[in-house]
Amino acid sequence: MTLAFQYLRSLIYVIQIYAAMLLLGIVFAPYALLSKNGARQACKTYARWALWSARWMVGIRTEVRGTVPIGEVIVAAKHQSFLDILVIFNALPQAKFIMKRELMWTPIIGVYAKRLGCIPVNRGRRGAAIARMVQDVAKEFTEPGQLVIYPQGTRVAPGAQKSYKVGSGVLYAELQQPCVPVATNVGLLWPRTGILRKPGLGVVEFLDPIPPGQERDLFMAELERRIETRSDALMSELGFEHDGLRQHG
Repeated sequence: MTLAFQYLRSLIYVIQIYAAMLLLGIVFAPYALLSKNGARQACKTYARWALWSARWMVGIRTEVRGTVPIGEVIVAAKHQSFLDILVIFNALPQAKFIMKRELMWTPIIGVYAKRLGCIPVNRGRRGAAIARMVQDVAKEFTEPGQLVIYPQGTRVAPGAQKSYKVGSGVLYAELQQPCVPVATNVGLLWPRTGILRKPGLGVVEFLDPIPPGQERDLFMAELERRIETRSDALMSELGFEHDGLRQHG
C-alpha cells in the first residue's frame, strides 16, 4: 500500500467522522437536551462509530487493557491524540473530562460536553485556574463518575517531553479518591496534528490505581513514572524506540 493511497484513505476517514459528529449531534439533540443520559448515549454512539470505521477505513485497531474503573475515581491519562479520548470515553461508564475552556464554545462538542458535566479550565493564571477547577469539580460531582484529566495539559507527541502539571495533584488531594493512571501508544498511529492515519494496534491501558492519601509531590512523581514507563513500553510494541532522551515538545 502506497503512502499516497493511505493518505487518501485517511482524508476520507477524517471527513466522514466530522460529518458523523455533525449528523449524530443533530439527531440526538432533542434527547440530549432532555437527558444527560441522552447526551452520553449520543457520544458513545459517535465514539463507537469512529473506532469501528477507523478499523476498516485506515487499518487502526484499538485495544483496552487493564481493569476499567467503574466507581468514583480520578483517571489521569497520557494524551497523544483525539483517538485516546475516543477509546477512554467508550471504555468508561460515566466519564467527565477536564477540558480547555475554549472547547466549550465549539459547535456540537461544547453543547454535549456541558451536558456530560465536563469541567472547563482556563489555561491562563494558573493559581486562579486551579482554584476554579476545584470549585467546578465539586459542583459536578453530585453524581458518581470518572473524572478524566490529562496531567500534561495537552496532547504530547510520542517521544516528546512535557512536564506534568500540578492540577492532577491538587484534585487528588482535594477529592481523596483513587487515581487510575492510563498509558497509551495511539499517537504513533493517529498523530496529534495532520491527516495521515497509520495502520496498527493502538492500545489504551488502565494501570493499577494509586490509593488516596499520598503526599502530593510523591503522588506526582509516582504518576509520571507509571504513565511514562508503560507508555514507552506500549510504543515499543509498535517499533518506536528512543535513546532515553525524549525530544522537547
